[in-house]
Amino acid sequence: MKLICIGRNYTAHIAELENEKPKDPVIFLKPDTAILLKKQPFFIPDFSEEVHHEVEVLVKINRVGKHIDKKFAHKYYNEIGLGIDFTARDLQHKLKAKGLPWEKAKAFDGAAVIGNWLPKSEFEDVNEIEFSLKKNDIVVQKGNTSHMLWKIDELIEYVSKYFTLKIGDIIFTGTPAGVGKVVANDTLKGYIGDHQPFSITVK
Repeated sequence: MKLICIGRNYTAHIAELENEKPKDPVIFLKPDTAILLKKQPFFIPDFSEEVHHEVEVLVKINRVGKHIDKKFAHKYYNEIGLGIDFTARDLQHKLKAKGLPWEKAKAFDGAAVIGNWLPKSEFEDVNEIEFSLKKNDIVVQKGNTSHMLWKIDELIEYVSKYFTLKIGDIIFTGTPAGVGKVVANDTLKGYIGDHQPFSITVK
């Protein structure tokens, strides 16, 4: 399975990082070794002094597909989740400044938190999902999928032009504004509505 991540999908987050608004979805990948194991803490890597949390709505692919039309995209997933795309921001800035790929800043071990999954049937509209992240019981990120530049089905259509989607693949759909640094002993709790798909500690 692969983790397909979408960058710059919320206007406010683009602004806070002073990035240019993209004409097409920004795509990068994480390997399965980036997945933080269940019930394990997140360990800040020794190569970064500025790791940021980025909470995101996740979609799990349930069938194989290529060149999927947007109108059929809803058939390719039946679970919605929540996770964190941890980013070594200082390393990412250095790599971007040199025009280099920045997988080292995004795809390191433990950089992908995947919470418990919820049936898609629980949501009246996947384009109206409220979600948030609390750091030490204070809300630091809050978003709604209605604010996405590219909605879930549009992302599936776009991604499947380039990559065959396989059963178990996970799409990280982008993060809203409010990303910030994590430090040792932080507690991070993610929420979709009243559900809490994950709670992790930082070491």
